[in-house]
Amino acid sequence: AALARALWVKAQAHREALQAAVDDPTKKPSRDLGLEALVECLEGKRVVHHHTHRHDDVMTVMRLSKEFGFRVVLHHVSDAWHVANEIAAAKVPCSIIVIDSPGGKIEAKDIDWANGAALEKAGVLTGFHTDDGITDSRFFLRSAALSVRAGMSREAALYGMTMAGARMLDLDDRTGSLKAGKDADFVVYSGDPLSVYTKALQTWVEGVK
Repeated sequence: AALARALWVKAQAHREALQAAVDDPTKKPSRDLGLEALVECLEGKRVVHHHTHRHDDVMTVMRLSKEFGFRVVLHHVSDAWHVANEIAAAKVPCSIIVIDSPGGKIEAKDIDWANGAALEKAGVLTGFHTDDGITDSRFFLRSAALSVRAGMSREAALYGMTMAGARMLDLDDRTGSLKAGKDADFVVYSGDPLSVYTKALQTWVEGVK
């Protein structure tokens, strides 16, 4: 947290230097692409997608977000069920990973299938990802299914696989739902998308089967 805060403080100083150079180009600081990206976060032009598991780390990220004013999306949040109300109060979206086997690392020891249900109940915008390589992307639908099995509503789970992610990426005007004018990438399934017996029948990318 201290290392992260130090970077944000440097980014603030870089932004001030850039602002001071508007009227006096001689004051313009040297190019620093890393700091420039962080300045865009401070100005709301970029969203910070933050990897975190433990609930104390989740709270730390949200404190940093409040302190420096950057928008954040929390990834994984294995312990989200511990602090779901705090996440909701901070209006921070979460993209969760749902695993069906033990292991991993100590930070994720309290992961719970009920994460999605807890976040939905608290009113948090919740999506899913698979962390390909940890859980294969072909199990994306199963993550939502396991969340429904643990108490999340089907509506929230389906939204979590479609519009939620688009909103977290600021792309909901282009993708995430079947609507005229949006990028038409979608899959036609043989049945319930949350069933392990369902198969993909058709895949359409940019309007092409």
